[in-house]
Amino acid sequence: METRSPNKAIEKLETGIPGFDLITLGGLPKGRTTLVAGTAGSAKTVMAAQFLAEEIKAGKGSGVFVTFEESPKDIRNNMISLGWDIRAWEEEGRWAFVDASLQPDHEEIVSGPFDFSALLARLEHAIQRIGAQRVAMDSLGAVFTQYEDRATVRCELFRLASMLKRIGATAVLTAERIEEYGSIARYGVEEFVADNVIILRNILEGEKRRRTIEILKFRGTMHQKGEYPFTIIPEQGLVVIPLSAMELKQKSSDLRITSGREELDRMCGGGFFRDSVILVSGATGTGKTLMATEFLNAGALNDERCLFLGFEESREQLFRNARGWGIDFAAMAQRGLLKVVCDYPEIMGLEDHLLRIKTHLDEFQPNRVVVDSLSALERVSTMKGFREFIVGLTSFIKHQEIAGFFTSTTPTLLGGTSITEAHISTITDSIILLRYVELFGEMRRGLTVLKMRGSAHDKRIREFVIDSDGLHIGQPFRDVSGILSGHPSCGIPIDHSADMAGSGIRQE
Repeated sequence: METRSPNKAIEKLETGIPGFDLITLGGLPKGRTTLVAGTAGSAKTVMAAQFLAEEIKAGKGSGVFVTFEESPKDIRNNMISLGWDIRAWEEEGRWAFVDASLQPDHEEIVSGPFDFSALLARLEHAIQRIGAQRVAMDSLGAVFTQYEDRATVRCELFRLASMLKRIGATAVLTAERIEEYGSIARYGVEEFVADNVIILRNILEGEKRRRTIEILKFRGTMHQKGEYPFTIIPEQGLVVIPLSAMELKQKSSDLRITSGREELDRMCGGGFFRDSVILVSGATGTGKTLMATEFLNAGALNDERCLFLGFEESREQLFRNARGWGIDFAAMAQRGLLKVVCDYPEIMGLEDHLLRIKTHLDEFQPNRVVVDSLSALERVSTMKGFREFIVGLTSFIKHQEIAGFFTSTTPTLLGGTSITEAHISTITDSIILLRYVELFGEMRRGLTVLKMRGSAHDKRIREFVIDSDGLHIGQPFRDVSGILSGHPSCGIPIDHSADMAGSGIRQE
């Protein structure tokens, strides 16, 4: 029996579910029942099973799974894809089923008042037999569909919860919801049985499905507030992405690294900081990918490991374009200094993209990473989801002290901003704008360092050209205004060829 002094804090039990223990500030309250409610497809059963599986995988204990709906056979088969061999765990005495499901070939005969006496006896026996401290029950709604007397069922559920608390078991109970933001559970009584309530949602936003988790009630304990995205990973299970719960504990480096162009380094006050996140924004064809390519090449020349995450062009296109600028991506990859990963943004949700990126970062351990481009990823998410993705990605990069280089495409050819810029501008360390400049019937290119956190920088807009040797930055535009807005104007025609020639820069 659980004993606790009046002034003793409630102990929490780590679940082992990735990200979940962070938003719960340590796990589920030990020795108490937690209701997990959600609509169809919200992963209630997966979470209940994973609550037991993580304990078993860690070699710490055992668990009992009570099923009111699906048969044990179905549970075993459904969880194989997640890498959980439940049958093997049963044979090892670490997992036990209590089958309370209604069999399709059996007619239920009620000969007296309904009660859980037989179920309680079976459950307690299973717990004692394998020494379980964790119990999962899926799903309470099936009990209400079998029996009409809801008041009696409610009383019996309270008796069930009391028994679990008496023996000190930590339990997860699932229940079905009708609406994503309606009542907590279908029958309106399930939430009163449990000490804690967790809501799982499977929301359709802008033709995209997005799963979230929210801790509604944790009686007597603290927890993070709000909704957090989660996804289900094969061979792993449910993974919570606690983006807004991340603390700002990133290190701050004074070490500078080169951008790949000396003139750009001078404009940035001596280069980028080692742990900075750089955003390069511009219209199509302004040279964003070229600047990213030179950034990676500069890292490889210093024997730094570089990761390129492309969402607009194929690997073959990137390698061909790099060769056109005199950069050998193939040689860099052969030396183990470059890894290129190209995916269509639409193949998965942003949560899955984020987890995949983190996996690449953990496995390859790069010093520099390029994401080209964020605008492509923006297409497959809602505004809120994209913002959370950016926060999660930049936080992870900064924690690992990796130099991040992101590109963003503006919606208009001349000037303008993108939604992407608005989302990321406040959490980036540097912002570089690339713009087309139309002057006197000729299209030119302009570059400016809009932001350089922690360092003085050149605030002028400089003209640049692109040739077979890459990007070359020349002299500032003089007597010209309205470049960034897309409406440049000047009073006197300017011959920029002299400035470019004086800089030793070749014209296209």
